[in-house]
Amino acid sequence: MANPVASRREKFSAPPLTWRFQVVNLKGKSKPGPETNAVEPAKLPVSHVAVIMDGNRRWANKHHLPTVVGHKEGVKSLKRLVKHVGALKLNYLTVYAFSSENWQRSEEEVGYLMQLFTDVLVDEVQELAENKVRLRFIGQKSTMPDKLRERMEEACQETEKNSGLNLQVAINYGARQEITEAAREIAIQVRDGKISADQIDEALFAKHLYTAEIPDPELLIRTGGEMRISNYLLWQSAYTELYVTPALWPEFQPRHFDEAMREFSRRERRWGGD
Repeated sequence: MANPVASRREKFSAPPLTWRFQVVNLKGKSKPGPETNAVEPAKLPVSHVAVIMDGNRRWANKHHLPTVVGHKEGVKSLKRLVKHVGALKLNYLTVYAFSSENWQRSEEEVGYLMQLFTDVLVDEVQELAENKVRLRFIGQKSTMPDKLRERMEEACQETEKNSGLNLQVAINYGARQEITEAAREIAIQVRDGKISADQIDEALFAKHLYTAEIPDPELLIRTGGEMRISNYLLWQSAYTELYVTPALWPEFQPRHFDEAMREFSRRERRWGGD
């Protein structure tokens, strides 16, 4: 079945971005390197951070601007975060870019987002690769517009050997959908006699998720102040610490990330046994 949105993509273009890395200290002050010293990786209290990038539309409304401007500013905010955590030597960053429910938005907005994603991939992957960022996508990619899906595959291939930040972009993603697909795959394997029902455990199930090769996040940051996880990484976030900031996504700065790190460091993590 053809994607109901693919035929209504609008011809918008996204501005070119520059992915120059910065060196930033945990006190929130930042300057372009090499004038300052990078934070030692051992001082970063996490390996994997997930982010719900919420608030683009509210930011645009707040400033009496079209919704599409909010999404453009959101791309700039992601750029800031990627170069900031790259300088801090974070291992994994997973961001929620487009949920499986976002298809319900207006044709104009969805069409713009599809074109924006495509333009950013065309313009920016080379610099991401130069900064050793490995780019991956999680979600139901088969139903994405052909042009975007092809560019996503190319971007993953171009960066797959990079050894720096692992950047996962959740696009057309829904956690319930992810879990359902994993259960279906396992059921088919049982039906075909490839595994027995007794072999099914958490480790086996996790291997069938979109994030099979990625460790669970220690911290989930949500911008925009909403107190919910919006069908995002439900399995992977079983023991993830949650941090909510009122800053809308286009307002999110390195200092907000640093404050999340400080808050995480103050917490005593528990896994149900204490």
